[in-house]
Amino acid sequence: MGVSLKDIAERAGVSLATVSNVVNGYRPVGERTRQRVQQAIDELGYTPNLSARHLRRGRTGLIALAIPELTNPYFAELAEIAIREAGRLGYTLVMENTASAYEAEMSLLSGAQRHVIDGLIFSPVRVGRDEVLARASDTPLVLIGEEVYDAPYDHIAIDNVAASRLAVRHLVALGRRRIAFIGARVDDDRQAAHLRLRGYREALAEAGLPFRPELVAVTAQFGRRDGVRAMRDLLALDEPPDAVFGYNDLIAIGALRAVTEAGRAVPADVAVVGIDDIEEGRFGTPSLTTIAPAKEEIARLAVHRLVARIEGTAVAGPLTLQTPFRLIERESTVGAADGAVR
Repeated sequence: MGVSLKDIAERAGVSLATVSNVVNGYRPVGERTRQRVQQAIDELGYTPNLSARHLRRGRTGLIALAIPELTNPYFAELAEIAIREAGRLGYTLVMENTASAYEAEMSLLSGAQRHVIDGLIFSPVRVGRDEVLARASDTPLVLIGEEVYDAPYDHIAIDNVAASRLAVRHLVALGRRRIAFIGARVDDDRQAAHLRLRGYREALAEAGLPFRPELVAVTAQFGRRDGVRAMRDLLALDEPPDAVFGYNDLIAIGALRAVTEAGRAVPADVAVVGIDDIEEGRFGTPSLTTIAPAKEEIARLAVHRLVARIEGTAVAGPLTLQTPFRLIERESTVGAADGAVR
């Protein structure tokens, strides 16, 4: 037979109610008492029946993370952290890959899975502010990503403009003067691209450098191939760039490939910076200088805010939380250092 809460109460010398409060987190319990209960739990090998607990509360115990690109390492790394954090809070996280499709995003936004999941962490690409504001579903929602929605939902993001300024300032400080941007968009469906372009332009103006439209490359998507194609075009200019800022690390990695194929040296001829700090960038040759968002904090905040909404314990209204970021200098801008992976 399995271990019961009564068994734990007897072992710890406390009431059944106290054990229930510790196991379910209903109300504060004194630290010494909590430790005594936890010791009894460990000694007896008690494992809570999370499914039964969620059902008693009218929940499924499932939350979803909806992302636009499952193959993008940034989202894969973010998902791994979120899965771990959700499990720590007693929830199972399931993945939804929208493939950046408007219909898939609208289906999730409208609550098509409301009978299956208790809440949704959502990184939209195609749906905009109007669709988010018009949402009728009462399934708890937390938004992640860099779009600006100004909607009544918790939103976790980085400051794209400031992050881009930091990347370009780094290149300017290295003496680069013809700095290109790869990953611009001509439409309005990817607001983050416009914000990062704005930060790029602000940093140029701050440094007294002219904005050169020919150094801004529009891409169809945001992958390695897009970086390769755009970089080839930039290198074919009469006055090619001496530095490149990529919309993300994947584009920057593609740009590195094109520079190498053209027989140019990195960073001597062309310095390259990305955003995301994906693992691939750390181990390439050369390794990639990048703006690193606090992925651990983004995932942790998203999961905790969602669970707080589900369980009714959120102590504040909808919040827009901007997480920190930092510049990690690697070989693609400063050359070989001590050889350590950073």
